[in-house]
Amino acid sequence: MLDIRFIRENLDLVKERVASKGYEIDWDRFVAIDSERRRLQAELDELRNRRKQVSKEIGIRKRAGEDVSPLLSEAEELSTKVGEAEDRLSVLERDLRGILIRIPNLPHPSVPVGGPERNQVVKEWGRIEEKPFKVRPHWEVAIDLGIMDFERASKISGSNFALFLGTGARLERALFTFMLDLHTRKHGYKEVFPPFLVNRECMFGTGQLPNLEEDMYRLKDDDLFLIPTAEVPVTNLHRDEVLEEESLPLYYTAYTACFRREAGSYGRDTKGLLRVHQFDKVELVKFTLPETSYEEHEKLLRDAEEVLQLLKVPYRVVLLASGDLSFAAAKCYDIEIWAPGVEKWLEVSSCSNFEDFQARRANIRFRRKGSRKTEFVHTLNASGVALARLVAAILELYQLPDGRVEVPEALRPYVGQDVIGYEG
Repeated sequence: MLDIRFIRENLDLVKERVASKGYEIDWDRFVAIDSERRRLQAELDELRNRRKQVSKEIGIRKRAGEDVSPLLSEAEELSTKVGEAEDRLSVLERDLRGILIRIPNLPHPSVPVGGPERNQVVKEWGRIEEKPFKVRPHWEVAIDLGIMDFERASKISGSNFALFLGTGARLERALFTFMLDLHTRKHGYKEVFPPFLVNRECMFGTGQLPNLEEDMYRLKDDDLFLIPTAEVPVTNLHRDEVLEEESLPLYYTAYTACFRREAGSYGRDTKGLLRVHQFDKVELVKFTLPETSYEEHEKLLRDAEEVLQLLKVPYRVVLLASGDLSFAAAKCYDIEIWAPGVEKWLEVSSCSNFEDFQARRANIRFRRKGSRKTEFVHTLNASGVALARLVAAILELYQLPDGRVEVPEALRPYVGQDVIGYEG
């Protein structure tokens, strides 16, 4: 969430940047409720102070043997007024919070203003090679090789799920093991294996709730959610905690399955692995000092990029414009890989800096050395990277003329073979 004092003192700026994200907020209602709440809070403070004074005066007069009937009547009237004011204040605070939790994070000044058409390609890596044969889409190759079965996946779970078989399953496992090894051994992240179910507080803390609840899988009886990304449980590792300055930055990485209903997305890019409801992903999460978070953001991007460089998968980095940013992000780079079989750039990572937005929602603070005051940390995360679309790209980029698929050199020790052949 945003600091209410910051909103109050910079209302025009906040309005402008929130609008650049495409969100509509009833600012007149916000101002009216906030003003009334502050007026009522001042009135309540006066009533409490007067009640305290009257209570003290009653004690003094009783000890002096004086009549306290008028003061007792005033004390009773004050208690009634305090109770009524507290009830009204509670309603105002509830209504104000209902507005605050729906105000998105503000885009960083370096973010282009506008919709997706204003996104900027800031980097390209690798060469897109023309093959001397027609590259087939990954689902055709995977089915022919016998390493994936979409029909049986549909029989088990419904549409938009995938079933990996034999070397296909081993390729999937090889990829997330390779990524975890890279991030823990070279990049300095601590590995976490979190629960795949989280409570409502976790989803609120990272910004999925309340706006995106319809896109999430929820267990109604327990009010638990299947995680849409490991960002949710890993960021909430330190919810309601105060960290020490010397412990920052903290780097975590986690492999999890991820689950997204993606309500309203049916019919768009639903073939093969392009848009599935369950997919594997390695996540990178950072907790940093406010003054170093944008330096850490660039490092985070490089850590995710190295996965693709080692796999020799061509990619581009896209700086998202304000209207394409997520609810919680202040700045985000998307990493998109080239898939020649479908002739599309496929997003495999969003590398985001949330500044203190998530930390305020999840109450994650730190204390500087020698200070008793606490501040909110900055949180960042990136996919390092998402597998479903990466597998799709590998099956298309590494296709051989005879229909087999070469295994990227960096993965061969994990897969145990150089080429994926027919496994019918």
